[in-house]
Order: sequence, then structure tokens, then C-alpha cells
Amino acid sequence: MLKQRPRVRPTRLAPGVLVAAVLGLVLVVSVSTLLGAANLGAGRVLREVWAQVTGGVSPLSASEAAIVWEVRLPRVVLAGLVGGALAMAGAAFQGVFRNPLADPFLLGAAAGAGMAATIVVVAAPSVTGWVIGPLPLAAFAGAVGGVTLTWLLGRSAGGGTAVLLLAGVAVASFLTAIQTFVQQLNTDTIKQVYSWMLGGLNTAGWREVLITVPYIGLAAVVLCLCGRLLDVLAVGDDEAASLGINPGRVRIAVLLAASLATAAAVAVSGLIGFVGIVVPHVVRLLAGASYRVIVPLSLVGGAMFLIVADHVARTAFAPAELPIGVITAFTGAPFFLLVLRMNRGQLR
Repeated sequence: MLKQRPRVRPTRLAPGVLVAAVLGLVLVVSVSTLLGAANLGAGRVLREVWAQVTGGVSPLSASEAAIVWEVRLPRVVLAGLVGGALAMAGAAFQGVFRNPLADPFLLGAAAGAGMAATIVVVAAPSVTGWVIGPLPLAAFAGAVGGVTLTWLLGRSAGGGTAVLLLAGVAVASFLTAIQTFVQQLNTDTIKQVYSWMLGGLNTAGWREVLITVPYIGLAAVVLCLCGRLLDVLAVGDDEAASLGINPGRVRIAVLLAASLATAAAVAVSGLIGFVGIVVPHVVRLLAGASYRVIVPLSLVGGAMFLIVADHVARTAFAPAELPIGVITAFTGAPFFLLVLRMNRGQLR
């Protein structure tokens, strides 16, 4: 009797899989654009899109058309960018640290963004007229600053992934303490800061989308190109060095790109948790363990996941809106426990 050969997981992204993932993303974007808190009618919105393409007569009024093109569609696109960035960064961090529970906020990005955002809310609550608002700028700078401080502290302590993880814990604790101290001195701002920390995608047009595209696009290119190198790192540094790869340089490039994507996402969305854990693991279960597959599919899958989560957040209790971080936590927390149980042997 012939033995059945074990199933071999692919190490390259098959074109058919990528096409299917992109078609799924297009479907999610279409549904989320056609349906929303404002009851415009899916058929009328579809005819509006067709009218814009063909130059025909729109069935929507000017204000209704503005809801579609200046409110709903930019928000859907922004959700896709943020979700893709967080999921892709999560996959990259898991590859670098060889830790299935690593996430995009591991190196102090969340704590740095939260501290900087709190300071801006307290010090400049009514600043207007800026091309880019002070809160997104501060969150971006704080996220980058938190990661930079972690990196410098880790390098001064001897480097290495374990040391870098411990440095991230220390930096996050320190920056969170500063944030809490500032909040306690200005208790009237706690509600606004707390709302930002729960995450949200409130947008008044395409400005936030245009701000984030260059950073997330650059990070996506770098991380997708590093997929094969992450696969090599997974077998060990000695083996990677024997193949002519410098593990330290690869880790630096991946960490910089993943941190850039995280900072850009946090700057426009606040702190949205669990995306970077849930999506890469779902991709890993469905498509295999190669980062040449995981990173690009996490980008697409993260976009789909957050678009759906944001759609639920803005329509479930319309006209009221839930923080999107609440939706992702409802999904992510049970999944996190499942991942923890599945990988308990690797975490000892």
C-alpha cells in the first residue's frame, strides 16, 4: 500500500491566490461603499458610480453624492490602508522575533503615540488651519520616537532580539507613565484621549488617505521584498550567514519598515489592537508558513478585516458609532487566547 505524501505548503505566492484575495478586497470595498449609516440605497449609490464613470445623470442629490465620495469612500480606503499596514507589520514582527504573539505595538510605538497625542490634546486643544492636524503629527512622531528609543536602549544593552523585546517593555512602561501623569494633571481631557486610544477612522475627505499612502506604500514594498529573507532567518542566524545574508541588517530593515507602517497607521486611526495578531495567523493557517506568502496576503487580509470591522462600528448602532478598537477586540481577544493555546509549547 502506497503511503500518502505529506502536503507541501507553497513558499511562493500563487497568482491565483493573490487574484482571489484582491477580488475579495474589491467585494468588501464595494459593499462597504454601497451601504452605510446614511440610508442612500445601494441601487442608487451604484447608479451614482455608473453615472460618474459614463457621464450620465446621477440619481443622488449633491449632498448625497458628497456623502459617497467625500465621506464614505475615503473612510473605506483609509480603513483598508490602516488594516493592511497593521497586519503586514504584525507579520513582519512575528518573523523577526520568531514569536507568534508579536504585534505592531511591540517596540513602544503605541505608548509613544499615546503619550504624544495626550500632550497635544492638553497643550493645543483648539489648533486649526494646519495642513496636517497636530494630533496625527504628534502621534506619528511619538510612535517613531518610541521605536527609536527602544532601539537605542536595546543597542546600548548589547543588542539581540530578546534584549530589544525587554527594551520595548521598559520604554512602553515609561512612556505610559508619562501619559498617565499628564492625564491626571488634566482630567478634563481624559474623555478625548480615551476616545482616541480606542481607535477611530473619522475623516472629512481624502487628506488622511493621501498622507498615509507614501509611508505605507514604501513599507509594503520593503516588507514584501524581505519575505524570502524572513524565511531564511526562520531557520537560524548561522544558516542565514552561511548563505551570505547578514541577519542584523535584515532585522534592521524589517523593523524600520514595520515601524514606519505602524506609525503611519496610528497617526490617523489611534490605537487599534489585535489586527496584527489575528490576520497573519489566519493567513498562516490557510496559506502556509512562508513569509513570501504571509506578508502580501496579510496586507490584503488586514485591509479586508478592518474595512468590515469599521463598517460594523459605523452601522451597528447608527447614528451612534462604536470605537473600532472595540470591534477588533471582540474578535481579537478570543483569537489571541486560541493562538496562545496553540503555541504554548513555543512560549516556554
